[in-house]
Amino acid sequence: MTQPLSGYMAWCLAGLLLCAVLLLLRRPVARLLRLALRSSVGLAALALFSQVGGLVGINLGVNLVNALVLGVLGLPGFGLLLMLQWALR
Repeated sequence: MTQPLSGYMAWCLAGLLLCAVLLLLRRPVARLLRLALRSSVGLAALALFSQVGGLVGINLGVNLVNALVLGVLGLPGFGLLLMLQWALR
């Protein structure tokens, strides 16, 4: 017959280990979440611009690479994408 206390001890140790790992990785995970949030906002801005940009003849692709550029660089990244699109035409 097994002792029930040993099973609880293993779960407590696993929980403490998980808390320690989360404390160590707090900053990198926060940075990744912030990048994901900014990139999703950039993706939404690209989707909106693709609707409006067709009226003035400017088309940017709505994809993950462009969203990441907007997520990292922000508004200057939008200018960079427009200049790249103009230069590659």
